[in-house]
Amino acid sequence: MSTPTCDFLISPIAIIMHTIQKAILITSLFFIAGCSTPPQTYYLDATNGNDMNSGLSADNAWKTLERVKKTSFKEGDKLLLKRGETFKGILDITGKGLSQSPILIDAYGKSNQKPCIIGNDTSMYTVRIFNSDYLTIQNIEISNFGKERKAGRTGLKIECMNYGISHNIRINNLTIRDVNGSLVKEEGGGSGILIVNGGDSIRSRFDSLTIENCHILRCERNAMIWNGYYNRKNWYPNKHTIIRNNLIEEVPGDGIVPIGCDSTLIEYNLMCDSPDLLPMTEAAAGIWPWSCDNTTIQYNEVYGHKAPWDAQGFDSDYNCRNTVIQYNYSHDNYGGMVLVCNSGNAKDYNCGNIGSIVRYNISIGDGIRPKETRQGMFSPSIHIAGPVKQTLIERNIIHVNQKLSDIIDRTMITSDSWDGYADSTCFRQNIFYAADPSHFDFTSSTRNIFEENVYIGQFKNQPESQKNPKVENIYTEKVLKESADGYKGLHCLMDSVKLKEHTLHYIKPEAIKTFFQSIF
Repeated sequence: MSTPTCDFLISPIAIIMHTIQKAILITSLFFIAGCSTPPQTYYLDATNGNDMNSGLSADNAWKTLERVKKTSFKEGDKLLLKRGETFKGILDITGKGLSQSPILIDAYGKSNQKPCIIGNDTSMYTVRIFNSDYLTIQNIEISNFGKERKAGRTGLKIECMNYGISHNIRINNLTIRDVNGSLVKEEGGGSGILIVNGGDSIRSRFDSLTIENCHILRCERNAMIWNGYYNRKNWYPNKHTIIRNNLIEEVPGDGIVPIGCDSTLIEYNLMCDSPDLLPMTEAAAGIWPWSCDNTTIQYNEVYGHKAPWDAQGFDSDYNCRNTVIQYNYSHDNYGGMVLVCNSGNAKDYNCGNIGSIVRYNISIGDGIRPKETRQGMFSPSIHIAGPVKQTLIERNIIHVNQKLSDIIDRTMITSDSWDGYADSTCFRQNIFYAADPSHFDFTSSTRNIFEENVYIGQFKNQPESQKNPKVENIYTEKVLKESADGYKGLHCLMDSVKLKEHTLHYIKPEAIKTFFQSIF
């Protein structure tokens, strides 16, 4: 009798041949795509790792950051640091990913604690991303605290130098804490995140850099700041930067300062509880651009800023065009809600400050500086300094509470000189409330326009306007009777979202627009 055959049974040799053919096909595809080898995943474990291991699995992890220096990262590669572990030294990464296969630096393991990288005592940075494309770093903690404050020290440095265009670098959910740079700006300061682009042989910039969901804590002097092409004679701006959902706390200086950028979006960030550490020479503010065009600053909150000079929640600074500051909440800062400024002396590289728009923002309890600064007691709610042009300030609510002491400044608006005066500033449909006598000081600024603003309180030098009992009655009923300090009544115009353990408050567009439409 013949033995029956089963066509569906596959011999072991056939299985082996099929596996080999599949591996050859995959390898061939990588060669066709321009990759000599498939993407690799490398592991770091500071406790159980060994730099003699392959690094290609959790059980064969490397131990130190030094071993990473010998590795060249290509598209699709990953570097994973074990959660709960502490790595000492410097992590320097250069890699060129692709849009469909970016490079990833991330965490692995079951611990709830992020892996932590701690810089050396003299290190200028703890982590650097250098001349890279399509690279994401996330879920890692970074610290860089030396024995003494060091000018220029930072936690994370993102650098593009003599490279061309660095595409799609993403910084996500990092904790950057305890960086002791200099407290003095002219010395070089210090920062949680420093973004640097430049180069003489090849002009270089970032396109679509994103910094989001990060926590910057106890970093000196600043939270995040750029260093790029600021001179308009050689302007080569970073493009399409997004700064979103970041928590900045206990930072004494500037919060978010893009420099040499175009089309930057800064939204849903919270800066709070700045310590009073800066020397009396220092000026700082919450969120502001310098040498930038088309910056949008929206849905942010800044409170508790205590810089000796300025200390506003927001600022449209000089060498900037078309800055929009909208739907933000500023409160309890030493300075006021906003600064709009231009240096009349910096003409060689400066295009001025043109076309700033400040609208639909709320300020409560700002201007509480308790000590003298450069010009004595100075903390106007709105400060316009120097020859700014074509500024529009409309539909903001400025609620100034009772003085905490007799020496506190109670100026509502000051428009003064910085080697020149403002021209063509329009104030339209704003509500100015002051619990104590206040005043306006427009000095020698020219062609100021006032349209339908409402003044509730006692004001010296108040711009001419018609009384609007309807608005005063509505404000009294909906705000002042809820709470004289304004917080309870005006919070109905706000929304909120959790940022780490804090709550970010910002202005709801539909609510504040409806409110203003109902009274004007």
